[in-house]
Amino acid sequence: MNNPIGIYDSGVGGLSVLHHIRAQLPYESLIYLADQAHVPYGARTQAEIRQFGVEIVHFLRQQGCKLVVVACNTATTAALAFLRQQFPDLPFVGMEPAVKPAAAQTRNGRIGILATPGTFRSERYAELLARFAEKTAVFEDPCLGLVQQIEAGATDDPATDALLTTILRPMLANGVDTLVLGCTHYPFVRPAIERVLAHLAPARPVAILDPAPAVARQTARRLQLHNLLTLATCPGSVTFYTSGDLASFSRFIQSQQTSLAIGKSEVLCPKKFV
Repeated sequence: MNNPIGIYDSGVGGLSVLHHIRAQLPYESLIYLADQAHVPYGARTQAEIRQFGVEIVHFLRQQGCKLVVVACNTATTAALAFLRQQFPDLPFVGMEPAVKPAAAQTRNGRIGILATPGTFRSERYAELLARFAEKTAVFEDPCLGLVQQIEAGATDDPATDALLTTILRPMLANGVDTLVLGCTHYPFVRPAIERVLAHLAPARPVAILDPAPAVARQTARRLQLHNLLTLATCPGSVTFYTSGDLASFSRFIQSQQTSLAIGKSEVLCPKKFV
């Protein structure tokens, strides 16, 4: 089936997921929607996030999408089950913080989780802790302001390094040896995270877990399960939409063109959703 895969996030964060889906499924066409009119989702209510999700999925279905990836941890915890009820004939793939692999691989039983307030207060997150991290010391930080820095393109900026230093210093003081990137925006500052970790604790290795590769593999499995894999034999197209400012989003896409390895693409602006 040559219809596109739909991917959405509150902003540019889900592009980190798109990158891995593109690598896993190079012949699939992709449509990415950044709901920048409502970013960040972390401080939004569940009702708001569900409303945004319904409008976005309606739009993606109008574009012919055969599967939707909710490339946002906050939207997954707040709205994925609801979206599956609203669109029972449409396959979905969601995100979740890598609590299980972090708890399994930590050497000293101490992990740090970087996420958003919406993820931390969700029932799904509480369930993950109860199931997989009962005997693990978990240190959390909602990273207030970090999503906004990334949305502004300030991924390699002294202010971002200073913010990350404030976030990571207490975690290192508590001895964490494994760090979970619990928001799809955060891989964009992974080099900055690694730089700050090296400065604060140069002799202490800290593993960093990003769930995006696993999400790409799950997307491939879901397509195969539903017999939806493309029959195309050449690289698929990539189309980007934003509900926010088209010019700034286009600049961000252009700046990430090489690192995302997306090839030929176009950036468009859909009708306002809500």
